[in-house]
Amino acid sequence: MIVKIHLKNPEPRLIKKAAEILAAGGIVIYPTDTVYGLGCSVENKNAIEKIYLIKRQRTDKPFSFICSDLTHISEYARVSNAAFKTMKHLIPGPYTFILPAGRMKTLPKILVSKRKSVGIRVPDSRVALDLVKQLGHPILSTSVTSDEGAILNDPAIISEHFNSIVDMIIDGGNLTSEPSTILDLTDEAPVVVRQGAGDTSMLQ
Repeated sequence: MIVKIHLKNPEPRLIKKAAEILAAGGIVIYPTDTVYGLGCSVENKNAIEKIYLIKRQRTDKPFSFICSDLTHISEYARVSNAAFKTMKHLIPGPYTFILPAGRMKTLPKILVSKRKSVGIRVPDSRVALDLVKQLGHPILSTSVTSDEGAILNDPAIISEHFNSIVDMIIDGGNLTSEPSTILDLTDEAPVVVRQGAGDTSMLQ
């Protein structure tokens, strides 16, 4: 299923439908402030396993948690005062923050057993933020790529690759941005792991 959505003012009925699909264990492709995300509920074991199969990725390689704000991050990660200040300054925005993993008691073991760190994203995207708020908990997410690893930002091409694999594709038009900047906040000083769309000059 492919639905077109307004990036700045997402139609509530489409957000509600997508959240219902995620809550039921479905897989949704959706636009962020950088690239398209392939996502599922962090609370659904079968959906998480399907995401790993689609990406052909080992379960010990973490994906990001898409959150709507910093309020519930302490449920999934340990956040130092320095890390909190850095994150608060940069969100919402095109950043992924690597933090020490918390106990994450409520999540399936596939997400918890070998995880020493967790990636947290609060994108500057109404679609992504509204979707998380409607779902009521974070989305496990990874970038949409081809089998060769190339990022796919054209909904028509995404549809060719994924329409028969996922439950819903939210078409926000062509996205031209690069992936998010990854910042490691596991120590006191932030470390740029990958320079992407986010500005890191303020961290120097």
